[in-house]
Amino acid sequence: MVAPSSSSSASPDDRRVVEHTRGRPLSQDWPAVALAAGSRVTVVHDPDRDGPWRNEFPGTIDDMGAPELVANPHARPGEMAYWVAFDAPQYDSDGGGPYRKAQIWDRYLRPGPPLTPRT
Repeated sequence: MVAPSSSSSASPDDRRVVEHTRGRPLSQDWPAVALAAGSRVTVVHDPDRDGPWRNEFPGTIDDMGAPELVANPHARPGEMAYWVAFDAPQYDSDGGGPYRKAQIWDRYLRPGPPLTPRT
């Protein structure tokens, strides 16, 4: 396992709230095959539906908790969910929010610097 970098925006208060809600500590054992904390990503739409977020937007892999395997029958084999801190608050496709951070399945993440809009 590889330890995450400390360059991310994880907050002890965020971690406490999530751990209290889940009833367990967030893992800090970073999988070797996972994107590193601090990696830039773009959160993208599901090609089969309008969602799960209203827009595509940039963010950063957050080190609040290590990526975890998704425990859902619709998950792909080995699919992980990452904590992502958003560059700006975002709304989900149902209008909930604004959110500044969320746990996002890797199928909705495009690694690398966000694309610059065409003018």
